[in-house]
Amino acid sequence: MIGKLRGVIDSYGEDFVILDVGGVGYLVHCSARTLQALPEAGEAAALAIETHVREDQIRLFGFQSEVEREWFRLLQTVQGVGTKVALAVLSTLAPADLASAVAMRDKAMVARTPGVGPKVAERIVTELKDKGPAFAAIDPAVAKLSGALEDKRAPRPVADAVSALVNLGYGQPQAAAAIAAAARNAGEDADTAKLIRLGLKELSK
Repeated sequence: MIGKLRGVIDSYGEDFVILDVGGVGYLVHCSARTLQALPEAGEAAALAIETHVREDQIRLFGFQSEVEREWFRLLQTVQGVGTKVALAVLSTLAPADLASAVAMRDKAMVARTPGVGPKVAERIVTELKDKGPAFAAIDPAVAKLSGALEDKRAPRPVADAVSALVNLGYGQPQAAAAIAAAARNAGEDADTAKLIRLGLKELSK
């Protein structure tokens, strides 16, 4: 199996790049985000590779990082998600944004992907919640608060502050992130009004 390719960009297609490695041109399918990040033809590039072998064909999928490749693999464990949809999701969301959407159950963010409806988006954020490879980019306090809000376990002042920000027009993930930061700075005894004030300050940064 091919796990990585390093060579020179030969040419680009609509959803693939041909990478010249020692005179052999490998056709590698990539997300739009990965294609945009690669250099111009004639320049050196390296890609993490996922190899799919079937009876009638071998297909290579290329990624900027191991984390992006891991998300590609994980996405396909969700019912209704194949290679095409997985690449579409990674074209729409960077790995850190996808990790954030999954951690905070933000199906609307995932549903921004062309071809991904609400049901598939719901399955993605539900089934991958405990499997994500890259939650390092997510503030643990935000993920914890999001889970607490969902299970109705968040302290009343915190829950009320998040609700207040949502009523002001902020999205649930943004509100949860702001209040998580506010609660961390203000301490556990902060009242709702203080959390709202500090949360708004976080959102204005």
